[in-house]
Amino acid sequence: MYQDKNMETASTQNTSQKVKSKVKSFLAWLVLILFLAAGGYVYWKYYFVFGEGVKSGYLNYAVKKGNLFKTYEGKLIQEGFGSGRAGTLTSNEFVFSIESDSIFHILESNSGKFFDLHYKEYHGVLPWRGNTVYIVDKIVNMK
Repeated sequence: MYQDKNMETASTQNTSQKVKSKVKSFLAWLVLILFLAAGGYVYWKYYFVFGEGVKSGYLNYAVKKGNLFKTYEGKLIQEGFGSGRAGTLTSNEFVFSIESDSIFHILESNSGKFFDLHYKEYHGVLPWRGNTVYIVDKIVNMK
């Protein structure tokens, strides 16, 4: 009788340990999956290039600004026919951030000229990358 109680207690402890082990394993996998999902989301939001292309227009300004992170920003004025009044010429603005200081210095010293700028578009903005989702990474042409 005493031996049966000891076997029953040992069996209960063994089952309890198996349940605890399965719960720990489940939680470890859940944490790993959540970590990978969060990493995938951060990559998609801030590092995945959503689109890229070339915009053309007259450079309005190129500035270095920021409170904590100093970034290079610019604005291109694109001419074209818009949805304004019939027969009128309207302008579109392309506000962008600049990837490198060498590109910034070229743009800064040639403000008012016509540029073809290659850009990359991201889903989100990182404060050290710039204030916009459009990042100019090279100058295609300057007139």
